[in-house]
Amino acid sequence: QVQLVESGGGLVQPGGSLSLSCVASGSFSNLAMAWFRQAPGTNREFVAAITWISSTTDYSVSVMGRFTISRDNAKKTLYLKMNSLKPEDTAVYYCAAAHNAKNYYTDAHRYPYWGRGTQVTVSS
Repeated sequence: QVQLVESGGGLVQPGGSLSLSCVASGSFSNLAMAWFRQAPGTNREFVAAITWISSTTDYSVSVMGRFTISRDNAKKTLYLKMNSLKPEDTAVYYCAAAHNAKNYYTDAHRYPYWGRGTQVTVSS
């Protein structure tokens, strides 16, 4: 079993930056990790993912060039650095994990482990 706890959300002005963390308990080995987000009235949306074996990353078009996903396997922690934030980035951000040593998924249904989410609000 894997438990995930996100932190780092908050209120930030447009153009600002915010860093999210997701700490895992249980086994962190061979886990593909990802960030998703969900705004009110919308479906959960893929944001970024990272593999276990090579730390290969992928991003949605809407965040590419502004967000950076990374992981520290020794600390069992996943990160999301968010720069140049826009009001449309406002959402609850979720950390997700799946047992896959070589690849990642962009489909939320492929991830069996989820955190409870952290709210990010971008507003002046």
